[in-house]
Amino acid sequence: MSAVPRSEKPVGRFRRMLDRLSSSQEDLESEELREDTETAGCTRICDCHDRQVVTVAGTLRTVTLRPRAGVPALEAELFDGSAPLDVVWLGRRSIVGIEPGRKLIASGRISMSRGRRVLFNPKYELRPLGRE
Repeated sequence: MSAVPRSEKPVGRFRRMLDRLSSSQEDLESEELREDTETAGCTRICDCHDRQVVTVAGTLRTVTLRPRAGVPALEAELFDGSAPLDVVWLGRRSIVGIEPGRKLIASGRISMSRGRRVLFNPKYELRPLGRE
């Protein structure tokens, strides 16, 4: 028997088809997001640590306006198939193009807040809406 995990073994067309048929829609979307992150050359969110400068990619799941200490703050949850990341723009009520379902590449320094990864005022690049 081989000690190589199943995901690292060469997979034929039939095996891929069976895997797709037996996977949930959420699993398929997560796999696609992980592939997009790898293709873009970005760090997976699950591999990000506190105070690390990173570039991450993913899809915005939610976008909300939540004041912080009396200052408006636009918060979004970015998901890359491995873990969620909170992205916060302080002093902003809205940003054109920042909406749920939009793909985004963000860069900045990760911090931890209440056990969650947070990226404050990142540099960002909106990805095209359609297929590339």
